[in-house]
Amino acid sequence: MNTPNKLTVLRMAMIPVFLVFMLIDTIPLHYIWALAVFAAASFTDFLDGYLARRDNLVTDFGKFMDPLADKLLVTSALICFVELRWTPALVVIIILAREFLVTSVRLIAAGSGKVIAADIWGKLKTVFQIVWVCYALLIWGLGWQENVLCYGLFVVLMVIVVVLTVFSGGNYVWKNRSFLLDSK
Repeated sequence: MNTPNKLTVLRMAMIPVFLVFMLIDTIPLHYIWALAVFAAASFTDFLDGYLARRDNLVTDFGKFMDPLADKLLVTSALICFVELRWTPALVVIIILAREFLVTSVRLIAAGSGKVIAADIWGKLKTVFQIVWVCYALLIWGLGWQENVLCYGLFVVLMVIVVVLTVFSGGNYVWKNRSFLLDSK
């Protein structure tokens, strides 16, 4: 297994550690620790892609597992956000619906022997999701969530994430509609 793929697996392994810090409130500074783990895991996403392209180590495993690792990391955080009442469930349902839809198209394509890599809109959506999650962990970790400006920015980022989620999902399905139309 090459280094980029090892980083993808590492990112997946960091999710349970993130969840421990996220959900066990008896750990001092648990949201700050959750932020550190989430940020480190998110950095592996950038690093594995950079190394794969730089060293020509792009593999089908990486094309498939890298977006899956991103989805698992981000959706784990968002499900925690619902449990903690930071985010309305509808927001997370929209995001999860998009992820299931995109994954379904990828599976149909894989059945035809094709691997579909993430496009720029999917990558932009992921970047904004990561920024939003990191920002939320920061303001709750520092106790700033009651500040109107801080919370307002949290809401603005949430809206941007939802818009990018819907747009990137629609764009993905449209660009890959041939797999849906040809499936039997």
